[in-house]
Amino acid sequence: MICFEAVTVEYFSEQLYHYDVRKDLSVYFTNADEVIMAIRKCLQRHDWHIIVSFNSHSDNMKDIDDIIRELMDYAVAETDNPTEGDYIRYQYGGYDLNYTQKTDRDIYYYSVEIIPNYYTTPEQEEKVSEKISEILDSFHFTKNTSDYEKFRTIYSYIYNNVNYDKVHKNHTNNHLKTTAYSALFYKTAVCQGYCVLLYRMLREVGIDTRIITGMALYETGEEFHSWNIVMLDGMYYNVDITWDKQSENNDYYLKCDDDFKSHKRDSQFSTEEFYLQYPMSKKNYFFEG
Repeated sequence: MICFEAVTVEYFSEQLYHYDVRKDLSVYFTNADEVIMAIRKCLQRHDWHIIVSFNSHSDNMKDIDDIIRELMDYAVAETDNPTEGDYIRYQYGGYDLNYTQKTDRDIYYYSVEIIPNYYTTPEQEEKVSEKISEILDSFHFTKNTSDYEKFRTIYSYIYNNVNYDKVHKNHTNNHLKTTAYSALFYKTAVCQGYCVLLYRMLREVGIDTRIITGMALYETGEEFHSWNIVMLDGMYYNVDITWDKQSENNDYYLKCDDDFKSHKRDSQFSTEEFYLQYPMSKKNYFFEG
């Protein structure tokens, strides 16, 4: 096992998070914190090419894919920044890799090029930020506005302004339908687009939320689906704004798991560890109206 420090990535941060990066590979980053945050910054800015360079004393080519996969997974982990975490994770479709290896006097030099597949352009993301700021300003939230009032206002805005994209639902090559940009500017989106916009707007006003992926369960079968969990008064609740919009009711509005059985979470969201981090309320959220 070889540890290395010689990593060249632009945009370093002084704040360290001490990520527990795998050490069962032939090589790992001892300065993984800086590398991960640098990659995250590049993803946030929609950089088209991210270069990671390092050197070691052995041939590590067989582990490059696993190393980068782990770094990228950490790069889209949750933070307090509304334009990071799930906002990045669900608005890009993986990445391509190119890498080179050179040797000189028993030193192996690597250069890895990460090419993300973004669903939006930097220009579109700039417009999203401007539009969200404009919308939130129009709500005139104050320090006395409760989290539930904020949530209800943002939920209602999306409900009233975004329609389900039936036209492009089955167009696998149309990824814009899954974005906040489509929801805001075309006023149509599929479930993931609803979730991403709700996530972004709630995060902007300080309300904790996650995007959950899994399966929607029907009498005739099941299909991929996504929804949100939202924290209010210290507990989390399920919210499926997509199904509420399609059925024109609030049957999937701030529900506990027992009243959300038509949704089956993917395995990473149903672990004991995840539930400890995001404790679900045992009862539906009580609200008037």
